[in-house]
Amino acid sequence: MLYMLINRTRSDLTPEQYAKLGQLAQGFYDSIPEAVRLHGDWAANDRSRTFALLETEDPALLDDLQAPFRAFVDIEVVPVTAVTGWGKR
Repeated sequence: MLYMLINRTRSDLTPEQYAKLGQLAQGFYDSIPEAVRLHGDWAANDRSRTFALLETEDPALLDDLQAPFRAFVDIEVVPVTAVTGWGKR
């Protein structure tokens, strides 16, 4: 199943907290579990939030992946489905 993770970085982070968030993000990319596939990720132009499209059959893994980030970002997880067939006649 596909999930869109929307992370909104908290605006009141100190420089130290922001650095820690960067370390956590690097750790995430270095150790994505085999049961989770990252299809891509994007950042808003103003850097206020990021978007990641992940695929997993075990949504509990997403909770584990998000746990270290909860002190720094507000996270929304949206199950999504690819849209097909629009515009075809």
